[in-house]
Amino acid sequence: MSQIPTKPQILQWITDNPALTSKRDIAKAFGIKGAARIDLKRILRELEAEGHLTKRKRSHEDPNRLPPVAVCKVIGPDSDGDLFFAPHDWQGDAPEPRILHIPAKDDPALAKGDRALVRVTQVKGEDYSHEGRLIRRLSTGPQRIVGVFRAGSEGGRILPVDKGVMDEWVVPAEATKGARDGELVEAEQSGSKGRMGLPRARIVTRLGDPGAAKAVSLIAIHQHGLRDDFPPETIEQAENATPPTLGDRTDLRDLPLITIDPSDARDHDDACYAQADDDPANPGGHVIWVAIADVAAYVTPGSALDREARERGNSTYFPDRVVPMLPDALSGDLCSLHEGVERACIAVRIAVNAEGTKIGQTFLRGLMKSPASLHYEEVQSAIDGDISDRTAPHLEGVLRPLYAAYDALKIARAKRQPLDLDLPERKIILSDKGEVTSVAFRDRLDAHRLIEEFMILANVAAAEELERLRTPLLYRTHEEPDPDKIESLRETAKASGFSLPKGQVLRTATLNHLLHEAAGTELSELISMSTLRSMTQAYYSPVNLGHFGLALRSYAHFTSPIRRYADLIVHRALITAHGWGDDGLSPQDIEHLEATAKQISEAERRSMVAERDTNDRYLAAFLSDRIGAEFAGRISGVQAFGVFVRLDETGADGLIPVRSLGAEYFRYDRDEQVLTGSDTGTQIGLGQRVTVRLAEAVPVTGGLILELLSLEGEPRKVNRRPAPGGRGAPKKRKFRKAPRKR
Repeated sequence: MSQIPTKPQILQWITDNPALTSKRDIAKAFGIKGAARIDLKRILRELEAEGHLTKRKRSHEDPNRLPPVAVCKVIGPDSDGDLFFAPHDWQGDAPEPRILHIPAKDDPALAKGDRALVRVTQVKGEDYSHEGRLIRRLSTGPQRIVGVFRAGSEGGRILPVDKGVMDEWVVPAEATKGARDGELVEAEQSGSKGRMGLPRARIVTRLGDPGAAKAVSLIAIHQHGLRDDFPPETIEQAENATPPTLGDRTDLRDLPLITIDPSDARDHDDACYAQADDDPANPGGHVIWVAIADVAAYVTPGSALDREARERGNSTYFPDRVVPMLPDALSGDLCSLHEGVERACIAVRIAVNAEGTKIGQTFLRGLMKSPASLHYEEVQSAIDGDISDRTAPHLEGVLRPLYAAYDALKIARAKRQPLDLDLPERKIILSDKGEVTSVAFRDRLDAHRLIEEFMILANVAAAEELERLRTPLLYRTHEEPDPDKIESLRETAKASGFSLPKGQVLRTATLNHLLHEAAGTELSELISMSTLRSMTQAYYSPVNLGHFGLALRSYAHFTSPIRRYADLIVHRALITAHGWGDDGLSPQDIEHLEATAKQISEAERRSMVAERDTNDRYLAAFLSDRIGAEFAGRISGVQAFGVFVRLDETGADGLIPVRSLGAEYFRYDRDEQVLTGSDTGTQIGLGQRVTVRLAEAVPVTGGLILELLSLEGEPRKVNRRPAPGGRGAPKKRKFRKAPRKR
């Protein structure tokens, strides 16, 4: 065709050929050559001016039609849990298209606000107009930041509270939202860079005084995007829930299932009981009951509660508050196994032999009534002979049988050889005003280990039961360590005077030998921390890859559905597998199992970082009035920019910047984790004992800056000027094996 096409002909071509919309494509289609291209260009400009077309780079597109590949934003899931895309920059007159996300097996987990490149296909006969398959995720929504606002003549700047973010953000005058100088704010990136090349932002939330006690956890909540407010429909659904009646449930109300939790526990989602097995075929054996709150009875697939719980993934715990997965009407009431009230549960009866090996299990959906809610310390005290009025009624009939069953489980544990990492757990004590009064380390009692072993046993039983019944589930997966990280651990062990054999299949028993060899020495914590760092991160998956750390073939999370969505999925799987009701796994649950696993694994990691950052800020606040004080500690990390030290007194981590070590150049050896002075040959590495002075503590970031006073008991002489006569030869660092405590 040599003549110039009409406007309707051009529009029809673009409609029929959405992938061929450039001026060159259109000219080729209509046989337009030479000077006639000028007329085509004029017609295309007229179509743009009339609003029929938009010009994007070198193509012309119908603004009411999506191209086959489009940049989209992720919008929230619908009532069935399906994610949808929307065009990132919709300019059409028609309503914005809804694009159903069709997930592939290896797709990353997507969240509301993410931007993605999507392959789009138009569909008919559905309540959505298109289906979209992810090509790649472009970004995770608009970048957000939490910081302190500093007002200026033309708006202001934001000083980030995140230690890893160095750039300030520029806020134009029209985007300050009335924030005052020194106020804590949350902002999001708002376009191109501003003055001096700094990122431009607009304030979205004013958070108040950064020095207020409650601001510490508030910073983490906003910085890491945690959801701390429930939608109204979720609150309404939770508050309208009613306790279930016995109905078809098994009556367990006469079984003395007690809860044992921390003294400050905010919820009680597991209860247990044990007794000697009266089966003559199991001499010396035990029957262990573990009952878990039946959250699935209240949080049904596709409901508002379910969508919100899946989005949160888990509860997040701070010293001053909890960001729960479920509203308090459920987490603190109907789903909490309080003393003396009837509660719905899913329970498992497990038979173990005299050596603690599981020989049988039976799951049931029941109704229970706990006779007591006890805490770890009082349970341990009762077993040790200090019996209180609360524990006396349960000592012989409940507590002693629990410990007898635990003694059997310890035999099985010793044979299995799970990784024996028993690191101290830090506890931050707050006043009524939310200020830190002390930092202590929690005692690890047999009562803690008893509950831990019972929960592991119940989790294994759930995984194996669902495998037997061939029902989909989410496993708790912990893969073997990366060989490079194990090699790094081997080097650390060698430098510390210990050994980790090479050239054999890695087993937890091998690592336990190293840990036990270091136990009781000054380097015990270093070896424990180095072993922990060599491990991979556990995650959720519908594919069973085993649990390396626990030395288990099949493992799932079953025992905490109040605070973990993975456990709720396992509960639903058990309901479906046993035909207990219509509130089990839905088709959507099964279809999106892989995506759910990725979503909640990412949520778990987000919560862990938020909790860690909050503890760092509380510790910095606690130490801020001790600037200039001296502390003993041990080097816990080495980087090119400085050395991290863990303080003995509080467990806080601080940084000795490399610039403060003197004028000489320090060479960083990544493999050896050592800094070596070029002039003095001084070597600073993992595990060395140090004395430091606190130079700076910044509560809003959680940063501690330290000065090195002594290294391995020797006063540190800072080399202020390069040594005359050239650089000295570095001396090889040697560790002597620390003597065992006797």
